[in-house]
Amino acid sequence: MLLSLGSPAHAQPPQKNSQIKSIELCNGTDSTPVQARIAGCTALIKSGDARPDALAVAYNNRGSAYVAAAEYDRAISDFDRAIEAATGYVKPVNNRGVAYLRKGAYEEAVRSFDEAIRLNPDYGGAFANRAEAHLKLNRYDQASRDFDEAVRLAPNLIWVRSGRCWTRAVIGDLQAGLDDCDRAIQSGSNDASTYDSRALIHLKLGQLVAAIEDYNYALRLAPNLASALYGRGLAKLRRGDNAGGERDMAAAKLIDVGIADAFVRYGVH
Repeated sequence: MLLSLGSPAHAQPPQKNSQIKSIELCNGTDSTPVQARIAGCTALIKSGDARPDALAVAYNNRGSAYVAAAEYDRAISDFDRAIEAATGYVKPVNNRGVAYLRKGAYEEAVRSFDEAIRLNPDYGGAFANRAEAHLKLNRYDQASRDFDEAVRLAPNLIWVRSGRCWTRAVIGDLQAGLDDCDRAIQSGSNDASTYDSRALIHLKLGQLVAAIEDYNYALRLAPNLASALYGRGLAKLRRGDNAGGERDMAAAKLIDVGIADAFVRYGVH
């Protein structure tokens, strides 16, 4: 709970009932509508009754709801307020980095994750998030090191292994990357990016049938995933299906005009 309201009573005054409802909404899960979460947190913030630590949580939770609503500037402002309200509260520092990452402000994201890691060197999620920011900046070696640390600190986070699989696929650590993708899928990952990553490894290893199978699965999950379309096109070309390969690659370029250059960075020509 965000606030301490004392022992429950059989008949709560209307004002207290309203406050309890606001707390429940502000603490809502992903199934709670975003606007309801924002409204609940806003009511708590405006009530004037919240202690500084509870106020920080309310701002952090509202910031997370704004991220879910793709209102990144509002989210960043709330995370800043949460940080000001409770010195040393690391969660909004990491979450501010996520907001910057989603906004496309990658250097600012890295700086926020740097600060989160400084505050809590065992924060596996912050290492993984910083790795994602490094990937956006094409800093694959730095991303790889951060994913290594994230896996060490949070080995049960499936998406971390998936992220490291992609990074290893790009830098050429193929067998280790394949192990990461396999373990992520065996752990229940059904995300297009994991299959796309494993497909890239198969493509680099010359395992073209396996690459096409993984690209097909990724595209069933995400039909407009340009990297999967382009990679499948390359695999088809190498198997002699020129018409199918050219068709896939042309479709990928309509989605992402820079996809061919991206594959050159991935080490695939």
